[in-house]
Amino acid sequence: MRCSRAATARRTSCRSVFDLKFEIEAVCPETGARAGRLHTPHGVIETPIFMPVGTQGTVKGVTPQQLLDEVDPPIILGNTYHLFLRPGHETVERLGGLHQFMQWPRAILTDSGGFQVWSLSGLRKVSADGVLFQSHLNGDRHLFTPESTVDVQLALGSDIMMVLDECVGYPAKPKEVRTAMDRTLDWARRAFAHYRGPRADRVARHALFPIVQGGMDPILRRACAEELVALDAPGYAIGGLSVGEPRPLSLEMTEITAPLLPRDKPRYVMGVGMPEELPEYVARGVDMMDCVMPSRVARHGALFTSEGRFLIKQARFKEDPAPLDPRCGCYTCRSFSRAYLRHLYLAEELLFSTLATIHNLRFYLDRMREIRRAIVAGEYPALLRRYRAEASGADDEPPRDLA
Repeated sequence: MRCSRAATARRTSCRSVFDLKFEIEAVCPETGARAGRLHTPHGVIETPIFMPVGTQGTVKGVTPQQLLDEVDPPIILGNTYHLFLRPGHETVERLGGLHQFMQWPRAILTDSGGFQVWSLSGLRKVSADGVLFQSHLNGDRHLFTPESTVDVQLALGSDIMMVLDECVGYPAKPKEVRTAMDRTLDWARRAFAHYRGPRADRVARHALFPIVQGGMDPILRRACAEELVALDAPGYAIGGLSVGEPRPLSLEMTEITAPLLPRDKPRYVMGVGMPEELPEYVARGVDMMDCVMPSRVARHGALFTSEGRFLIKQARFKEDPAPLDPRCGCYTCRSFSRAYLRHLYLAEELLFSTLATIHNLRFYLDRMREIRRAIVAGEYPALLRRYRAEASGADDEPPRDLA
């Protein structure tokens, strides 16, 4: 069947041809911060960008339409491990792929399950072949290999896929870190051989990113990055952060690693960070970030505002008629008082989680939009100084059990 002229103009053509393209619009000469545009089959992503996390095919407590209307992210995340277990990648594929399944019209990135190698350490066994997981749902055993995780993500239909990697916690013994890095490199080569070999028919519409590991060892980070660059991947990620290390060490590893990655490819730091950290990662040449922080702490009553972090349960908000953040234009801030939000939280109403999540995600995305505008305008150093001044006078961060 021939494609009509109108059909070929649609985002999804009959030939389904689309290669990920990244173009840099501006670079801050003082810091190295970049503003760019990442073209995907489901729209253009203006970078730098923070990506909301929708682990199980949903950003918890928020409908896709609310996310589009109030937060407006060009891309969100899903998790291969969790979607593999429930409802299953084959089910998702039969129902039209993850975009159709969850009714999300924009780009999706899926993690391969490498983070669960660390977070579910008591339920897995790592070998050269892959990772044998014991399901946290019913105890069934499943082997994740570099090849199978590519296949699962192709079935999900994500725009950006991640290779299977081994993520170690902090602190870790040097031998353990080295073994995990070597295994990550081997798995990356196997994943790309499969991706560009048996699954080459899908390469154009589903980009695969390798992940730089190496713990907190600068020498191993450099070695891993140099090996992965040889794969000539569409983009690169920096993993193994936010695993218990001090925050300054996360930034240090990023500062060491990012310049080693190709200048003309997107750079993604996985699992970061707090609002005051976002501009710091951008200043180190990072284009993409994600973290469960804004949605997770929202459900526990911690809200990020232009006046600092609020714990909404505090008595000072009991009769406060002011909007949560007068400088924010989200539905939560347009419509409700701090007193009402406190009431919802203390009454354990489900609506609180929705309103709080909308606001925190909007705060993150608005911050990234402000950062991008400053880079393009050549004003990023001044904005970075302002953010640093605000952070130095900020209240203590939310309790760690909220993170």
